[in-house]
Amino acid sequence: MLPVLIIIIVVGGVVALVLARSKKGKSASWIQFYAKGKDSGFSFKEIELLRRLAVKANLEDPASLYWSQNQLDVCIRSLVRNMHLTGEDSDTGSHDFLSKLYDYRKKIEMDKPSIKNGISNSRQISDGQNLRVLVAGSGVFKSQIVKNTNQYITISRPTSTKLPGSFSWQNMKISAYFWREDDAGYVFDSEVLDEVFSKGIASLKISHSDSLFRTQKRKSIRVKLHKSAFLYLLANEEDANKIEVNPGLKCFLEDLSDTGCAVTIGGKAVTGLRVKVQFALNNIPIIMVGTVRSVEYKEDLNRSLLHIESDPLPIEIRNQILGEVFGMLPEEEEDLPFRLLNEEAEGGVASEAPGNGASASEKPPVSPIQEQSAENVENVI
Repeated sequence: MLPVLIIIIVVGGVVALVLARSKKGKSASWIQFYAKGKDSGFSFKEIELLRRLAVKANLEDPASLYWSQNQLDVCIRSLVRNMHLTGEDSDTGSHDFLSKLYDYRKKIEMDKPSIKNGISNSRQISDGQNLRVLVAGSGVFKSQIVKNTNQYITISRPTSTKLPGSFSWQNMKISAYFWREDDAGYVFDSEVLDEVFSKGIASLKISHSDSLFRTQKRKSIRVKLHKSAFLYLLANEEDANKIEVNPGLKCFLEDLSDTGCAVTIGGKAVTGLRVKVQFALNNIPIIMVGTVRSVEYKEDLNRSLLHIESDPLPIEIRNQILGEVFGMLPEEEEDLPFRLLNEEAEGGVASEAPGNGASASEKPPVSPIQEQSAENVENVI
């Protein structure tokens, strides 16, 4: 009997010790969770809300949401879904908290080495990269990288009516500017080594540079799209955020971020125009008002790509856009508000968006711009 009693006591002691260590480990883990949350800029109340999200999402290591993009995404999706299910989509406190999570999510994305560090020399520039070539006293010309080797860069010969046909590029000192997608703008100095034909294209061989000046670093994350939208010229600033009930110029939304967008239109446009872009996300009408900062015109297609810098967005609209950027919105999207306007416009436009009876190769209609330019978050969680 005594040996059995001893065994029971020993086993009980071991179990008690394991349980005590387990509780101590969990306690230490949550202490680390709160400390990391404080270091990340969250308030005590927000950290408690994050803790609830982490528990609800069954995260094995709750503190990992502070550095793991995937774990943070799980928590944000849970919050977005619960906001929708509980009818808290318009709750100010919920949107404030969601906005802060999106800011933190953006920080994680922007801190990735591929975005944060960029490139350091011209040998890292990709073939096909568009360039702006500056020639002192002559102007700025468009060009493109045809081939980039370790010895030199081959670029298409810049052409312009400003330059005579006999213009010699040999030994010319130039400066080249380019925008690296999803990164930043870069400038470097170079010298023309030779004038050649490469891949059947009149080209220049230019020297490499081990010193790239990085400028205009991207401040937001954007998502690529090809989505039908309406574009309006902003005639009255007082009506800037008013939802338009009449269809505008049909265009295609090509990329989107919380600081702007790019749209394709038919015809030409100029910079400086004040415009309004209206589209739908998750069956919700979205309005983005802004200024056209640059235009890329493709003469062979008679199309223009307008890069629009957005005015500051209302927090609800910004959250909707960031939900699209980071893939937090429901997969099924009806775009009902847009389709209703689109049906009204069918009789008066020259083309349709892909999927509505037209192919993706069809051009957007010629632009009239061308003519003018001659607190209850707890309930959610």
